[in-house]
Amino acid sequence: MTAASDIRAYLRQHEDKPLLRFITCGSVDDGKSTLIGRLLHDTKLLFDDQLAALEKDSRRHGTQGEDIDFALLVDGLAAEREQGITIDVAYRYFSTDKRKFIVADCPGHEQYTRNMATGASTADLAVVLVDARKGLLTQTRRHSYICALLGIRQVVLAVNKMDAVGYDQATFEIIAQGYRTLAAELGIAQVTAIPLSALKGDNLLERSAAMPWYAGAPLLEVLETSQPSALSSAGGFRLPVQWVNRPNQDFRGFAGTLVAGSVAPGDEVVVVPSGRRSRVQRIVTADGDLARAVAGQAVTLTLADEVDVSRGDVLAAAEDPPQAADQFAAHLLWMGEQPLLPGRPYWLKIGARTVTATVTEIKHKVDVNSQARLAAKHLALNEVAHVNLSLDQSIAFEPYARNRTLGGFILIDRYDNATVAAGTLDFALRRAANIHWQHLDVDKAARARIKGQQPRVLWFTGLSGSGKSTIANLVDKRLHAQGLHTFILDGDNVRHGLNKDLGFTDEDRVENIRRVAEVARLMADAGLIVLVSFISPFRAERRMARELFAPGEFLEVHVDTPLAEAERRDVKGLYAKARAGQIKNFTGIDSPYEVPENAEIVLDTTAQTPEALAAQVVDRVLGD
Repeated sequence: MTAASDIRAYLRQHEDKPLLRFITCGSVDDGKSTLIGRLLHDTKLLFDDQLAALEKDSRRHGTQGEDIDFALLVDGLAAEREQGITIDVAYRYFSTDKRKFIVADCPGHEQYTRNMATGASTADLAVVLVDARKGLLTQTRRHSYICALLGIRQVVLAVNKMDAVGYDQATFEIIAQGYRTLAAELGIAQVTAIPLSALKGDNLLERSAAMPWYAGAPLLEVLETSQPSALSSAGGFRLPVQWVNRPNQDFRGFAGTLVAGSVAPGDEVVVVPSGRRSRVQRIVTADGDLARAVAGQAVTLTLADEVDVSRGDVLAAAEDPPQAADQFAAHLLWMGEQPLLPGRPYWLKIGARTVTATVTEIKHKVDVNSQARLAAKHLALNEVAHVNLSLDQSIAFEPYARNRTLGGFILIDRYDNATVAAGTLDFALRRAANIHWQHLDVDKAARARIKGQQPRVLWFTGLSGSGKSTIANLVDKRLHAQGLHTFILDGDNVRHGLNKDLGFTDEDRVENIRRVAEVARLMADAGLIVLVSFISPFRAERRMARELFAPGEFLEVHVDTPLAEAERRDVKGLYAKARAGQIKNFTGIDSPYEVPENAEIVLDTTAQTPEALAAQVVDRVLGD
């Protein structure tokens, strides 16, 4: 056998080795980074220059005196080395003769829990570290809960720092039994408990002579022999479309990765959510056409018919399609610095599909330490809850427990595009299945035409005391005098009836604006010019209101009055009471007002009279 064939055989052997993705998680200083660093070192996977750099860094940043600090192999950020903590998820690749590994070293601090969830979302197995001196901690329980939530059903409990407790068997058994009880509560089916010392290398690659009472396998052997949840080739075919490939007029293919099942030319498929059907004509890859594709393969499918398929749709087996729905029960891990407010719209991204979503109800949040269900009106950073979601259009889905790709999603803030939550779909809500839009023969255009006007919503926003109601009332009188059909929705007046059940918390303010925006839309559909006078302090809700209307129908009018001037006017005495602590959540004092950035009309109340400002608005309405 030639050297070239030897090399090819060697490369083929390593290419065909199975891959295991796993995470290390747990509380602060449990030794996660040290564990991974020691594995890389002891499996001889470090180059000479890496080892030399590690020895140098150990002298400069290390915590082990003259010894090597293995944690520095994965604590790559300068802030991590300076503080001796893990901040971001550090991914490392290594392999043995039996298997390839991708390991995610996850941070232990509570404020970085969202980073840990990122690592867990693609893992087959979790190595949960526990400091033998401290036992199970709140963060251990938190990370285990998130692992269970994100579908990890195999856990290696690594009871670390056994050298610090004299390799005591009783200490290990107490911790292991406590964790097995927790795992049973969380639905984690398989737990392998290993006593070890990452620093000393005990029970990492081989059994340690220091713990003769432990008869189980060392950590590396457990990782090499564990069976990850395999992609199912027997279930129904599923291919989320990532790209519509149209290089010329003669070819139209749908590219993506099979996330379940298998497919062959001639198979009947259905497009979800549209329900259109066709048959697979070809399975195209860079290496030529395939006779069959299975879960995990990236392919391009061509269909026998010209059906409408877009990015984000799902091609599925016609005899076993996934469901399509627009309302769901879901679990949510909140990752945003600002709290989650029910009723506020976000982008929901699931696979390649992005839609608008609103959390309509927080059913309960979860105490991750005790798994108790707690009432909640909002969610703060790192809190987990069971919620109801409403989407603006149907999506193809499967419960996360069955399919991670079709059941896992993120929420994105529509203002700054930051990822604010990760979630899992549990099941569709059927409450709206029998509700459909009723066709009306007399539409908005007909109602506006008989009134001789263009429907409009003039949305007056500004601080309390800015003059919104005064100016809106003057505009209303002038338009009425011109023979136009108008109506005012005033914040104080609406709170005496429609919204009398709402307070002034951030959550209630969101719902307040949602309701009045829907009422304004109904009035615009009746052909009216609607004047809405609300503080409406948050940009997100003003944007939500705007999106209910056709282009040009919504005019945002910023009644721009400085806080000091609004306080000086204070005819109702509200600012004085807020300053004295008698009124809570008062806009401008202890609740923020987010100034409009692109209002159609800006009225400077310090430079002109209310009459002159009202005339500007009327001129804009009549001039359009």
